[in-house]
Amino acid sequence: MKFGKRLKQQMHGTLPGWRDKFLSYKDLKKLVKLISSAPMLLEQASEYGKTEAEFVYLLNNEIEKFNAFFMEQEEDFIIRNKELQQRIQRVIDKWGPGRQPSMTKYEEEMGKIRKDIVDFHGEMVLLVNYSNINYTGLAKILKKYDKRTGGLLRLPFIQKILEQPFFTTDNISKLVKACESTIDAVFPVEEEERKREVKEAVTVAGEGIFRNTVAALLTMQEIRRAGSSTYSQYSLPPLNLDADSSDLTKLFQLSPPIPIV
Repeated sequence: MKFGKRLKQQMHGTLPGWRDKFLSYKDLKKLVKLISSAPMLLEQASEYGKTEAEFVYLLNNEIEKFNAFFMEQEEDFIIRNKELQQRIQRVIDKWGPGRQPSMTKYEEEMGKIRKDIVDFHGEMVLLVNYSNINYTGLAKILKKYDKRTGGLLRLPFIQKILEQPFFTTDNISKLVKACESTIDAVFPVEEEERKREVKEAVTVAGEGIFRNTVAALLTMQEIRRAGSSTYSQYSLPPLNLDADSSDLTKLFQLSPPIPIV
């Protein structure tokens, strides 16, 4: 699948408020085509310099957009994670084992929290995918630019990108792992029950964040796979999924993500 189509698919399947935060790949691709199809620009150093400056300006604007959005989401996720932990503790303190006036109420409240944690986990996976796919798009558009114009922008620009906040997903990855640990600790299930829940979740996930989270995992796995059409020396390392994520991607049909409206 061509990258432009993959990006469009991801934008279509993500959260509504995120759709204008992705790379303006189509516009940048048009600009590269315009520059490379105008021989006079390439022959006249001053004109070429102006055009390259415009291209770099647009790239920098995209990076600023990514950074602002990513940092805002990251801060929100840190706050939400803390709030979820506090909710769990309040329910345990009020209705937990040895204190509960009503086990039904305890299970009801914990059920609500479990759903919220799963959705929260899904959103964080979508943000990691947002980082991955925008980085990949920048690497591809820079490759096109250098190839068609004879320029040498890709290497210095990639080095700059690697230092940007939107590319640094360490904190989000830690939150994802912490979220998974919370689910395992507070909502433990036996192995067979876990597999059954995964199958049931796939069956009922006709829409919403669950399906799109799986689609995001599949996209990250594909664009980071050696041999992929998007793979190069500047690609991200292959994605190693844990057991739960692997189960999901194997069970799920490789169909486009469902738009969240």
